[in-house]
Amino acid sequence: MTVHTNIQQLPVFRNALITIGTFDGVHGGHQQIIQLMKSEAAKANGETIIITFHPHPRKIIGTQPGTVYLINTLDEKIGLLEKYGIDHLVVVPFTKLFANQSAEAYIADFLVKTFHPHTIIIGHDHRFGKGRSGDFQLLEEKAPKYGYAVKEIPGYMLHDMTISSTKIRESLLRGDIDTANHFLGYDYFFSGKVVEGNKLGRTIDYPTANLFIGDENKLIPGNGVYAVSIKNEKLKIEKGGMMNIGVRPTVDGTKRMIEVNIFDFDQDIYGETLTITIKKHLRSEVKFNGLDALKAQLATDKEEALVALLA
Repeated sequence: MTVHTNIQQLPVFRNALITIGTFDGVHGGHQQIIQLMKSEAAKANGETIIITFHPHPRKIIGTQPGTVYLINTLDEKIGLLEKYGIDHLVVVPFTKLFANQSAEAYIADFLVKTFHPHTIIIGHDHRFGKGRSGDFQLLEEKAPKYGYAVKEIPGYMLHDMTISSTKIRESLLRGDIDTANHFLGYDYFFSGKVVEGNKLGRTIDYPTANLFIGDENKLIPGNGVYAVSIKNEKLKIEKGGMMNIGVRPTVDGTKRMIEVNIFDFDQDIYGETLTITIKKHLRSEVKFNGLDALKAQLATDKEEALVALLA
């Protein structure tokens, strides 16, 4: 898969089969659409092209203030899409100027002029252009003028995509990793940079790596203790461990933190980036009656995490 970030320097695509969307999660519903694209491309001897936007359009034109929580960062999305045999991913910078173009200009100056599409594959509920005035019907009306075909994504695929995305986000926020991973079709993961902590874990024989997540839009699961795998390709680290997300009530913490205890590991990794893959939710975060009680619980958590990691 070739990733394009400069739409002024795109190649001439062969019989371009295009679709447009955020593809956040690249889950089972998205994968059905990808298979439809590949099937249509094979019939037309064409190339498959996914057009996505960065940053997320809701950050630019959203009506509700606040952070837009996403299942994947852009880099994660690129890595996932690469696995499914898409020919091209075009990442379009989403700006207010882009959002304010008319629906007709979006078709003529963006889709047609930029991609020269053979076929546009889109859902019946897709909206585009200023005020979201453009729709599937407008694309059909303009098809004879510009010489492209329009193919509708079946309703059941859109339903699967919407339901999956909603369930994944809701499940992650309440710490229901089993459900989230089921709908994703893979284990949820994120990356974070190891930063200095208060080193309290060392005093009870459970040292932790404190993680800073650089992308504020990345959805972090609900508070609790999880069985995880930890990876850093540069340092050839691939270990099991357990992770706590929360405020650490036993030590009267107030700041939400992400701490990872890496099993059978004792290296200085400050400043390094770890990829954390979540395998199982072990328990909710609770306040214990002192550090001895916490240490005893952590021993139990480790046993359960080791079992979960072998499953």
